Amino acid sequence: MSEQEQLQALRLRIDSLDERILQLISERARCAEEVARVKTAALPAGESVVFYRPEREAAVLKRIMALNPGPLGNEEMARLFREIMSSCLALEHPLRVAYLGPEGTFTQAAALKHFGHAVHSQPMAAIDEVFREVVAGAVNYGVVPVENSTEGAVNHTLDSFLEHDLQICGEVELRIHHHLLVGETTQTDKISRIYSHAQSLAQCRKWLDAHYPNVERVAVSSNADAARRVKSEWSSAAIAGDMAAQLYGLRKLAEKIEDRPDNATRFLIIGNQTVPPTGDDKTSIIVSTSNKPGALHDLLAPFHANGIDLTRIETRPSRSGKWTYVFFIDFAGHQHDPLVKGVLEQLAEETVALKVLGSYPRAVL
Repeated sequence: MSEQEQLQALRLRIDSLDERILQLISERARCAEEVARVKTAALPAGESVVFYRPEREAAVLKRIMALNPGPLGNEEMARLFREIMSSCLALEHPLRVAYLGPEGTFTQAAALKHFGHAVHSQPMAAIDEVFREVVAGAVNYGVVPVENSTEGAVNHTLDSFLEHDLQICGEVELRIHHHLLVGETTQTDKISRIYSHAQSLAQCRKWLDAHYPNVERVAVSSNADAARRVKSEWSSAAIAGDMAAQLYGLRKLAEKIEDRPDNATRFLIIGNQTVPPTGDDKTSIIVSTSNKPGALHDLLAPFHANGIDLTRIETRPSRSGKWTYVFFIDFAGHQHDPLVKGVLEQLAEETVALKVLGSYPRAVL
């Protein structure tokens, strides 16, 4: 066969496969509609239907990754199924998700990575506003940053958990790439200021010291806000990500300028539902202890004694008194696991206060 004949045969095969894929996706969508019908019919009077099940979606994605034969990588295959699941869920019930805005932020990218592009995402001006929207029922879920691998904890998020009674329903880990962006009218040899969020400026400190040591660094509310400002200025640049660059039509003057190549941010999904165990979970708690010698040792001892892996511990000032503190702790396991349940019961007896923020599936993507 000639080259053209081989290509034509392959294209016909691809067309046939596309038709089969289309039929299967449509069949899956019809199943989703049937799921919604069954859930609604079985619902007791006065209760609302829970359409989104974090544990179920995590299990599906893990199963797809385990079955994946290639040549597409596991994460790429999971992202494709993430979008199929997102669109099917929208047939059952379109989700409303609030995130720390404006449009083009890494938090929006995290929301779309976790829920897919079929959700109705709503930008909020501050982290506390995201919490309030979820508490009020204006949205189903919220997405907030909680820690960065370079710069540490996002304190506004931790403090908001002290003020609001919400559950953590999931987590997202997002690889963070920062770019130096300029607009169409920017005179790149006359850049006098660089805009970005304070955390992003800190994550690119060494690169900025080496390439723009004498340029003013201006901290703004978000990277997306930085990109918006640059679009209309000729003597400034912004540090932001791909989504902001696309949204505001900016050009990358330099790519991947973060100081650490493994720079990543972890985001939390907040809502009002308790998530059942999946077998690969994390739990987050807030603990307040008495101000006495050995308090931290006594707090951590039950985890060590039971072989429970602590994945994060942060300290924040307590709202109850001067020089008193609360501890935010993440650890492997689910609050309904017998071992974890026993540790939590022991902590409840030995500490001033214990608040379980939620157990949730470990990040899949």
